[in-house]
Amino acid sequence: MNLVYQPALISELPAIIKIERSGFSPAEAATKAAMRQRIQSYPETFLTAHNQDHQLVGYVVGPASTDRYINDDLFADAQPNDPNAPYQTILSLAVHPDYQHRGVAGGLLEELGMIFKQQHRKAISLTCLRTLVSFYEQHGYQNEGPSASTHAGETWYNMVRPL
Repeated sequence: MNLVYQPALISELPAIIKIERSGFSPAEAATKAAMRQRIQSYPETFLTAHNQDHQLVGYVVGPASTDRYINDDLFADAQPNDPNAPYQTILSLAVHPDYQHRGVAGGLLEELGMIFKQQHRKAISLTCLRTLVSFYEQHGYQNEGPSASTHAGETWYNMVRPL
């Protein structure tokens, strides 16, 4: 599938929220206000994928961090990327249901990984549910055990990919 990757635009917010809500439980999903703040605060690390018809089919987003692992504060408050932060986090990776299992998520991870390398990050860090650990391992992430995150009352796992 040929995809075009580009930074997220405020005008895409309704489509982003629709995809977010299809991929996460109501407790896990970011609010419209939180997504708007993320687009405004770190557009260089909020990447969207569009199909040949220019339809938004997925996105990935996260801020730079001085911490190796995601903390719950990152979900609540979006601050601009620190150019000197050694780690890059991923708060959300979601794909439209009609485009899942077609390489969109992997493509987004790879495309964003190239951006992070250009920014001289040391590693990419994210948290995921147990059911997604093997997916991220297939994309070069290492399971570093349970996360301290209590986001949405779930048990999360720290996944890190060295760059």
